[in-house]
Amino acid sequence: MRRPLTLWIVIADGEHARFVYPDRDNVLRTMHAVDAAFAHRRASDIVTDRRGRSFEGASPARHGVSDRHDPHFLEKQRFALLIAEQLNEASDRDDFDKLLLVAPPDTLHELRQGLDATAAEKLVGSLEKDLCKTPDHELWPHLRQWVSPERHPVAWPR
Repeated sequence: MRRPLTLWIVIADGEHARFVYPDRDNVLRTMHAVDAAFAHRRASDIVTDRRGRSFEGASPARHGVSDRHDPHFLEKQRFALLIAEQLNEASDRDDFDKLLLVAPPDTLHELRQGLDATAAEKLVGSLEKDLCKTPDHELWPHLRQWVSPERHPVAWPR
């Protein structure tokens, strides 16, 4: 007997991620959540070095040199790639058959870039929206086109 298809929905932003699946009655349930370690830290706590100093050309005044990259942005990129690695490992184990990504545009781009060929084949869609703070019972209107009994028969987490 063929097992039912398993749909995983990854809802993420740069600091939080949830792995959601539709259960027997297509009710959406969170099976796993991940939070970034840097989520509530200041930039000065993420970067240990102090800013460099520079002299102004016309006077003896010195000014701090600004960072070229925002440390929070770089950490958000790393977090998205970490989530993509977890999806790649789960895909290699055949934990899911279909994958839906839901994230803001910049995070969604990083997630897609981090997926390997096996996981990318299982990608059925993506939604550019931040639904991280949306409770499971309020996700249905946003995900209706991907989660329906006709498109995905009963889905079970393994």
